[in-house]
Amino acid sequence: MNLFSQANDGAVAPLAVRMRPKTLDEYVGQEHILAEGSLLRRALEQDFLRSVILYGPPGVGKTTLAYVMSQTARGDFITVSATTTGVTELKQIISQAEQKKAFYGTRTTLFIDEIQRLNKGQQDVLLPAVEDGVIILIGATTENPFFEVNPALLSRSQIYELRPLSEEHLRTLVLRAITSEEGLGGMNVQIEDDALAHLITVCSGDARVLLNTLEFAAMTTIPDEEGVRRLTLSVMEEASQRQRVRYDKSGDNHYDVISAFIKSMRGSDPDAALYWFARMLYANEDPRFIVRRIIVHASEDVGMADPNAMLIAHAAANALEWLGMPEARIPIAQAIIYIATAPKSNAVVTAIDAALRTVESTSGEPVPDHLRDTHYKGAARMGYGVGYKYPHDYPHHYVKQQYLPDKLQGHKFYKPSDQGREKLIQERLDWFEKYSR
Repeated sequence: MNLFSQANDGAVAPLAVRMRPKTLDEYVGQEHILAEGSLLRRALEQDFLRSVILYGPPGVGKTTLAYVMSQTARGDFITVSATTTGVTELKQIISQAEQKKAFYGTRTTLFIDEIQRLNKGQQDVLLPAVEDGVIILIGATTENPFFEVNPALLSRSQIYELRPLSEEHLRTLVLRAITSEEGLGGMNVQIEDDALAHLITVCSGDARVLLNTLEFAAMTTIPDEEGVRRLTLSVMEEASQRQRVRYDKSGDNHYDVISAFIKSMRGSDPDAALYWFARMLYANEDPRFIVRRIIVHASEDVGMADPNAMLIAHAAANALEWLGMPEARIPIAQAIIYIATAPKSNAVVTAIDAALRTVESTSGEPVPDHLRDTHYKGAARMGYGVGYKYPHDYPHHYVKQQYLPDKLQGHKFYKPSDQGREKLIQERLDWFEKYSR
């Protein structure tokens, strides 16, 4: 039942297991929940842990964090995988935990990997034991626990979201693995900068993939005349089975590709827009960055010509947060296609920029008295709100009255195009103008 047993198998264990940290100080990443002084860190250091659910994508340190907890926790620490356990085994663990608590005062901590795979009946078995403190539950899941875990179990647990590791975190793990005696320290491994950059890119923030790929590259590379195993870009491309894509997240090519992506959507070419999107995905660009650009251009390039573009862009952003990648690639692609094929107008951009320029070039013009707030004491005595015409009291829910400050009467900021829905908007504005004469 011990998921961590192979950690003592020496060189037989995979590099990712051999390099598993034993203390919080060795743990890399997740500073948002494990920084000095944080609640979870204090609980671990003081051995005052309560039931927790660790939620995040693969390879970000959920099982590793549980392993660190197992090294410091008092009492029994039992580990199981939800894919192989059942109700009978869970009941046996709980029964033994009850006996140890009653007779010896010993607490039992139960770590369940992939807890989302427990069915409702299995989760219900755990509930009384967690409620009564018979066991302290640590669950790890790659799925959103609010969807996959019993609400009653969630309410009795602290939920911590683990985030993908940053490039700096991954670089630290590689260099540590190369120099550590528990890792590849005895193999005289050297990794070139472009090979390291490629390895970090292709692992997508997954430390397990990172270390397994590094180990495979090192073990299959023949030492040179100096006894050095040199990991070049070509070696790392072969080990990862992925070619390098020319795309530097912090360099010019990054901006060139996102520019091409934006201009393809603006130019109504869905095929090109999808190509540049795929290029960024392949190079592990942050999908949130891509979705932010989609939202911007739903307004900047489509705007009121098709207001649904903004709704679809936000739906893609919502899908990314709820589904994660790679599933979210589909609704994001849908948003890209929608925006690329929608009627285009930049009238919204022109309108807000014109309004801003007017504000910058004029002093703070007073609000007309009939538009002022009437809810505060003394407003009526000042004459505020007097003469305001409530549009819903008039035919067609419209009445002509002054809304701009006196000095700005007649200013036109929004000028609809003749594209899509804006053609209808212009017709409506024309009708307002004609009706009010």
